[in-house]
Amino acid sequence: MSKAGGSDDELDLIDYTEEEEATTQATTATTGPGGSYSSSSFKDFLLKEEIMRAIGDCGFEHPSEVQHNAIPAAMLGTDLICQAKSGLGKTACFVIPVLQQIDPKPGQVDTLVLAHTKELAYQICAEFDRLGKYCTTVKPLVIFGGVPVTYHQNKLREMQPNVIIGTPGRVMDLILRGDLKVDKLQRLVLDECDHLIDEIGMRKQVQEIFKKTPRQKQVMVLSATMSKNTKEIARKICKDPQEIYIDDMNMLKLDGLSMYYVKLTEREKLKKLESLLDALDFNQVIIFCKTIARAEQLNQVLKKLAFPSMVAHGRRKTQDRLTAYKDFKDFKCRILVSSQLLGRGVDFEKVNVVINFDMPKNDLEYLHKAGRAGRFGTKGLAISFVCDAEDEEIMAAVRKRYACEITNLPESVDKDVYKNK
Repeated sequence: MSKAGGSDDELDLIDYTEEEEATTQATTATTGPGGSYSSSSFKDFLLKEEIMRAIGDCGFEHPSEVQHNAIPAAMLGTDLICQAKSGLGKTACFVIPVLQQIDPKPGQVDTLVLAHTKELAYQICAEFDRLGKYCTTVKPLVIFGGVPVTYHQNKLREMQPNVIIGTPGRVMDLILRGDLKVDKLQRLVLDECDHLIDEIGMRKQVQEIFKKTPRQKQVMVLSATMSKNTKEIARKICKDPQEIYIDDMNMLKLDGLSMYYVKLTEREKLKKLESLLDALDFNQVIIFCKTIARAEQLNQVLKKLAFPSMVAHGRRKTQDRLTAYKDFKDFKCRILVSSQLLGRGVDFEKVNVVINFDMPKNDLEYLHKAGRAGRFGTKGLAISFVCDAEDEEIMAAVRKRYACEITNLPESVDKDVYKNK
């Protein structure tokens, strides 16, 4: 953490530990099967009736382990650092406390949530709509680039939202223009925080936004993975945070997920992919490529082979990206080819197969991508194509870092391994 005037690649935020000694409480827990915590109920949280009605509509009764630990602390206004594996409902860990605490005032933004992609911002806003549908005074608005800034300027004037969910670039732009006022902010949330912090461009934007917010506010920082550096920065921007780590990151398991690899040449990849798509009994499948160009090209090839696929990457127009996200979410398409864009944070409940057409660039990226399948305690299948020495090194790093078994793909995979009955 640098002070004012530090180097560009450091996060120049307020260091609360300069003037006051922080006392950090840490909670480490291990989830049971499916990540549920059956000994508690959402009723134990003494939530507003409106929130309980929405939770009931969703069919939820028992919070997951991370929700059991995080929600009560966050509801008290405590700063929160939360790391838990994918699929355990981390979004609700801040959405429910915000809905519980918010005291809407005309023209004031109460909560700002920052996300690293448009799709994740859109998904978070949908969660506010879903869990807050009976909280009629809560007005969430999602903002991101790719649409005219005048659209969001008009929305801010007309809606006077009290919860903003957005990507850092557009949020910062609207703050600097004077259209988005954050001087009365009560809560700041960084979702998938390591992505927001690790990318230098986003880090600078987060830094500028943070400086515009009040010193006295609740800060909630969440992610599926947190490096030592990310944790250190999170502790700098929080005051006396409650730290919750569900499963130690170095021994992280993806419960319900069966993982395999296939050794093959680059030329053999397409033929193998085709045979897998024909053989596997998948609900939905995401195929990850290492670049936008490869994702676009692979999607075109699959279409020519009569596979009804669609593609998601950062160079598509905003509306096309959101349409693809929504169509896949609504099960209108079963095969999605993606670049790095949807490799983390975004939830697709029906995805039970992930194929790494290109090997992820490191062990953390593998965890996020493989974790798109087998979410919310369901079964899933992750298959990675390994074609050179670099791929083999990454696979070895994954095995070393996580308590997981990744074996050679058999001739056929029993569908009971990756399909829920």
